[in-house]
Amino acid sequence: MSTTHHVKATPETVRFGAFDAQFAPVLTVASGDTVVLQCVSGPPEVVPAAASGLKVPAELAVIHEAIADGRLPRLGPHLLTGPVAVAGAEAGDCLRIDIEKIELGADWGYNHFRPLIGTLPEDFPYRRLIHIPVDRAANTCRLPFGPERDGNGEAALTLPLSPFFGVMGVAPPVEWGPISTKEPRAHGGNLDNKELVEGSTLFLPVHTAGALFSAGDGHGVQGDGEVCVTALEMCLTGTFRLSLMKGGGARDPALRFPRAETPTHFISMGIHEDLDLAMKQALREMIAFIVARAHISAAEAYQFCSLAVDFHVTQTVNGEKGVHGLLRKGLLF
Repeated sequence: MSTTHHVKATPETVRFGAFDAQFAPVLTVASGDTVVLQCVSGPPEVVPAAASGLKVPAELAVIHEAIADGRLPRLGPHLLTGPVAVAGAEAGDCLRIDIEKIELGADWGYNHFRPLIGTLPEDFPYRRLIHIPVDRAANTCRLPFGPERDGNGEAALTLPLSPFFGVMGVAPPVEWGPISTKEPRAHGGNLDNKELVEGSTLFLPVHTAGALFSAGDGHGVQGDGEVCVTALEMCLTGTFRLSLMKGGGARDPALRFPRAETPTHFISMGIHEDLDLAMKQALREMIAFIVARAHISAAEAYQFCSLAVDFHVTQTVNGEKGVHGLLRKGLLF
């Protein structure tokens, strides 16, 4: 029988901006167990002023204190909860992450851009930060601009939420050492794939003992591309079922790169600093997946991709850019 474990966000269970195979796990679970990870979002410089009326979660405030006094060193941009080890996991396996539930963890989020980052740094060479109130009951957020008008005559644009975790990853290979959470790579990490909502599944190749899964970078809503470098950044709590697929699993024994599945689509991913090469990688991953599942030739799969698979730009702002391919279920298998 599987067990459900809970990990609160504390200075002891959170890492700031780093993946590392040397990190000690905050928890070890059995394959098939469920883990509820409280994930907080935002460095101290983005916290709203007290006069705004927006409440900072107590867990985030304590973590900010640990950052200020040096107990929580910063290597990259994201606060991650974990890592969680899965007993028996070893290099060459696959970790299946079923995203069973995503809960909003605050009544606000933020969006910002800064000089020298984003897709158009030459057009926007300054800093702009906005705080965005969230209506948990309505599952919406309210932007401080737009054509709509509220009762006070102020601009207010409402967007429906579609929450997901921008960062989900396992430990990288030991020889990589500590790496920033900014760049997504073969271990997953900062994928920023908005398809990975509640009810979807992420498959990651395991590189080290225990797999060492972490999550964070909660997003309330995001457009493909994430062009200004942030989405609606906010606190989320995720419920993940972690299952070990020994040797990569019987159906897909050669998993070497993140792959995902939603109730409606199979998803391949490509990541490279050159967007053209990210596209080629996502396409090659999809071709290999189709060949393994449908038992057709690579040439036939290539032609099928041109006829029936959609490729989207995942994000263009993390140094390593992303492309993901979407194959609708039921077309081939």
